[in-house]
Amino acid sequence: MTTQTNLATADTPSQENRFTEIAGKYLTFFLGGETYGIPVLKVREIISLLPITPVPQVPDYMKGVINLRGKVIPVVDLRSKFSLPKVEATSNTCIVVVQIQSIENQIKLIGLIVDAVEEVANIAPSDIEPTPDFGGTISVQYILGMAKLKGSVKSLLDIDKIIAAEVIERITADTAA
Repeated sequence: MTTQTNLATADTPSQENRFTEIAGKYLTFFLGGETYGIPVLKVREIISLLPITPVPQVPDYMKGVINLRGKVIPVVDLRSKFSLPKVEATSNTCIVVVQIQSIENQIKLIGLIVDAVEEVANIAPSDIEPTPDFGGTISVQYILGMAKLKGSVKSLLDIDKIIAAEVIERITADTAA
């Protein structure tokens, strides 16, 4: 049995340390009318939407792979992963190429389809709040915390937990064969 830490408790020194650890520069982007952030150190590049080659027998949120300068990179539709309604791609729709940690502790590249990129924001520990407790039925495992910036709230995402590492391993192995 695994236990989850509930960050919605009163401020504690360990919670303050956690906010200090996750504070820093984040690339913020739009998805379904909400704003999310991922650590800028995880971002390799931002590219326009490219043709995606489908890969059979993968979860619906895995759209396939792209060829980026000779590298085959799996692509995830974050709208689908977060169970958001489908929309047509616009001129702002893009792929954010990020680095994630694989099962073997290797760095893997993956593309994330987002509605639009907003900015790079510097988020201080004092701007971060714990993830609210939505009850036992709603998973918040992907969320590092909630950032309060410019009068809005942005969900800070743990990019390594968003995509199941074993799925990436399988797609990378299938496309390399």
